Amino acid sequence: MPRIDPSAQRLSTQHLVEPKFEKASDVVSLLGGVQAQDYAMSKWALGQRMRSATESSVENEINSGAILRTHVLRPTWHYVAPADIRWMLALTGPRVKAILAHYDRQLGIDAAVIRKAQKVMAKALRGEKHLTRGELAEVMKKAGIRTDGTERLARLVMHAEMDALICSGPRRGKQFTYALMDERVPPAKAMARDASLHKLASIYFATRGPATEADFAWWSGLTMADARGAIQSLGSSVDTVEIGGRKHSLVARTTMKVKSPLVRLLPNYDEFFIGLKDRSAMHAKLERLGIQTAIGALSGHILIIDGQIAGGWKQVFKPKSVLVKIKLLRPLSGTQQRAVDVETARLAAFFGLTPKLDIAQG
Repeated sequence: MPRIDPSAQRLSTQHLVEPKFEKASDVVSLLGGVQAQDYAMSKWALGQRMRSATESSVENEINSGAILRTHVLRPTWHYVAPADIRWMLALTGPRVKAILAHYDRQLGIDAAVIRKAQKVMAKALRGEKHLTRGELAEVMKKAGIRTDGTERLARLVMHAEMDALICSGPRRGKQFTYALMDERVPPAKAMARDASLHKLASIYFATRGPATEADFAWWSGLTMADARGAIQSLGSSVDTVEIGGRKHSLVARTTMKVKSPLVRLLPNYDEFFIGLKDRSAMHAKLERLGIQTAIGALSGHILIIDGQIAGGWKQVFKPKSVLVKIKLLRPLSGTQQRAVDVETARLAAFFGLTPKLDIAQG
């Protein structure tokens, strides 16, 4: 089996080496799903992979419906393309519902409650009447459906998302709204399950590979048996490499040369690392230096240099500026420091703000 640098390959296939996309929707289509519960920073995750982007340009694509934000895969909030949302929900929804069934029973949610809630939501949203979650709660409450407690309400809305009844609508100021799927997404012919598995695996291993079947199962929320079968369906289109004594798969082998130092301020939940169950490849340099750390201890956001973790960071938004506070895990060279300055300016420009930088050694 040929040897490969997994971090360099992933930087390339995720378009973090030389961002080329003009539209955020093209990034979402490429990656299949982009985790998106931290709304502001998830937009930066898309902007990272674009040639020239602003927060407002990404927001416009979301509001127009070119990008949808819904619960899919594990499930958690994800951006997904309209062309992919129906087959992806049909593939992963039943698995997610089975996982959530126990918690539904604890909340007093059964099939009858779900049917009634969805009937009420469908009527309230019909005719492109986009409503916030709070407004949907009021509609259901008037119909005699309990929406007390954020967990019960969230679960009822999530079921409607996974059943392809509703999806994200345009934002109303700073509030999210929901829309009827059929009024937001063109109809599509149902895809056979085997074809859906093949397509999801093709997307995953072309953009997150090299990765293991366990990585794919974790990211998708599918069973290990499904993950294994999906990889087998890829046939000769998938390459196999051995990393750390384990078999990894990838679709694309071409790796764009990384001009060092390549600095990226990755947001929390960025697909570069959240798309993998095993993230050890990002720690290789720290391990060589004898530094022990964990992604969860780095304030959420990750500073990477040439695909390797160098520290954590967080942002503080002010009316006219953004302060980027970096906590380093290892010292930076002068060249690396200058590259951090450039990347900080790029992030600030995305949000239309003046950059400020504060770096401290961890």
